[in-house]
Amino acid sequence: MGQKWKLYEVQDGKVKRKNKFCPRCGPGVFMAEHKDRWSCGRCGYTEWKRK
Repeated sequence: MGQKWKLYEVQDGKVKRKNKFCPRCGPGVFMAEHKDRWSCGRCGYTEWKRK
């Protein structure tokens, strides 16, 4: 599981997280962004995006 640096960016000297955290697993477990949903690879939690 490399490339975690892609999940963060620095703005005005502060670190900003790009993706959401999983509400079930808690902070530190990012959710993957897909075209139509957000999903957690650890527990399988899914949030559907609304159009």
